Amino acid sequence: MNGLLKEIAKIGIVPVITLDNINHAVPLAKALEIGGINCAEITFRTKAAKESIKAISQELPQMLVGAGTVLTIQQVDEAIYAGAKFIVSPGLNPKIVKYCIEKNITIIPGCSTASDIEVALELGLDTVKFFPAENIGGINMLKSLSAPYPNINFMPTGGINLKNISSYLNFKKVIACGGSWLTSKELIIKEDFVNITKLSKEVISAILDFELVHTCINSKDESQVNETADLFANIFGFTKREASSSVFASERLEIMKPPCHGTNGHLAIATNSVERAVYHLTKIGIGFNHKTAKYDANNNLKFIYLENEINGFAVHLLQKNN
Repeated sequence: MNGLLKEIAKIGIVPVITLDNINHAVPLAKALEIGGINCAEITFRTKAAKESIKAISQELPQMLVGAGTVLTIQQVDEAIYAGAKFIVSPGLNPKIVKYCIEKNITIIPGCSTASDIEVALELGLDTVKFFPAENIGGINMLKSLSAPYPNINFMPTGGINLKNISSYLNFKKVIACGGSWLTSKELIIKEDFVNITKLSKEVISAILDFELVHTCINSKDESQVNETADLFANIFGFTKREASSSVFASERLEIMKPPCHGTNGHLAIATNSVERAVYHLTKIGIGFNHKTAKYDANNNLKFIYLENEINGFAVHLLQKNN
C-alpha cells in the first residue's frame, strides 16, 4: 500500500458524502474532524461535488478528501483540479484506472467478483473497493472471494453501519470501510453537525473497541503477593495460580512479586487494532513509550505502553486475537 492508503487504514472509516449545497462542505468536514475522522469521500453525483472538494481542500488541507462515484476521465481531471487526494469508483474501468495511475493519483475501484480482482492485480493495484458489500454477501462473501488473493486489500462499502463495521475491520485484508450513515442527507439538510460529530466519535469507539482485560498489582515483597492473592481468592472464590514472577488471583488479576511497570502496577487494554488506537489517541494528545513497542511476525504493532501513568498505574495496549 502507498502512504495515503496506509493513512486511511489507520483511520479505519471513510465517510461517503453526497452534497447538494457547497455551504455544507466545510462545516461537515470540521464536524467529522472534531469527531476523530479526518477523511471523506465526496461523491460526484451532484453539481456541488467539485466545488465542495475544492472548499474542503483549501480550508482543511490536512483532511484526506477524495472523490467518489467517479465514472469518467473528465471527472478524474475535475477531481484532481479541485484538490482530491484519491479517487473511488463503483466499478473497475481499466481506462480510468490507467489514467489515474498516469496522473499519479490513488484510485480505489469497485470489485465484486474474482475477475474484477484479477483485472485490478493486472493493473498493478493492491487495494480495491468491495461493493456493494452487504448486498453481495457481506463479510462471509468477502472472505471467500479474497481467499485466493493474499496480496489484495479491500475497502468494503455499501450497507456498512455501526453494528457491523467491526466484523469487517477484524478481517486483516480490510484496510477501512466506507459508510454513508454518518453523514445522512437528513442530518446534512438540518445542518445537524453536532450529531455528525457524535456519530463520528461513536464509530471510532466501535472501531477501536477498547476492553480492560488484565490488571497487575505490584507488591513490596513475596509475602505480600500471596497475602493479596489469598484475599481475592477467599473473598470472591477466585482460583489462585502461581507463575514464575507473580501469582494470579484470577485470570485477569495478577499480583507481581518484583515490582513491574507502573508505581502501583499496570493495566492491559485490548483493542481491535493497536496501530489504529495509537493513531487516534495520538491525535487527542496521548503519548506513547515507543521503546516498549512489540510487533508480530508481519511487523504489525501488537503491544505498546502509554507514556504516562494513570493514577499510579502504567497502561499498555494489547492486540485482540480477532
